[in-house]
Amino acid sequence: MTILRFDNVSKQYPGGYQALVEVSFAVNGGEMLFVTGHSGAGKSTLLKLIHLSERPSRGAVLFGERNLHKTRGRGIALHRREVGVVYQDHRLLTDRSVFENVALPLILRGMRREEIGKRVRSMLDRLGLAARERALPGQLSAGEQQRVGIARALIGEPRLVVADEPTGNLDPTLSAEIMALFAALPERGTSVLIASHDLGLVKRMKRRVLVLDHGRLADDISPEELADV
Repeated sequence: MTILRFDNVSKQYPGGYQALVEVSFAVNGGEMLFVTGHSGAGKSTLLKLIHLSERPSRGAVLFGERNLHKTRGRGIALHRREVGVVYQDHRLLTDRSVFENVALPLILRGMRREEIGKRVRSMLDRLGLAARERALPGQLSAGEQQRVGIARALIGEPRLVVADEPTGNLDPTLSAEIMALFAALPERGTSVLIASHDLGLVKRMKRRVLVLDHGRLADDISPEELADV
């Protein structure tokens, strides 16, 4: 089943800058793939269109059978429940504990406190953060902060997780750990789309790769083809 589809999507910013030009691709449920390309190729813009932080200038972004162009008001918040976002700079609330940061999406949904506690502690345990639930973000290592960001993105059980350069500030060992976490998600039915410029890491993961070049989709490489690149 297709969970996400871009149909001839273009994004032009004020002043005429073309971030994306007639981009088309589809993502299946339970698929993990990468989008790569030079700095300024359009990777971050593509992710923002999925999360409804931006709107396309032309073309359609479809999530399931829903055209996101028609999503307005409360529909935006409902859509974002189905799309977990992992940021390179974490975007954690510095005055809130690890537990509170991860719990936030569930609190915003009005979930019962006991249920929130159960879910958050289970997620922190799964990501090796159980002993850090009372810590503030400033007391964490870079790798721990990134894991908290991933926990927050996953806590609402989204259908799709998008990550923008999630290993950009991490050493190779931590990068491998974070990628192993993402690679386990499709087994649970969650699709994963990761923007990364780390070609070595992308190649090692042996997953489908979309290549952007100056806003255009220059290539769509299958895992089998990747072995020959």
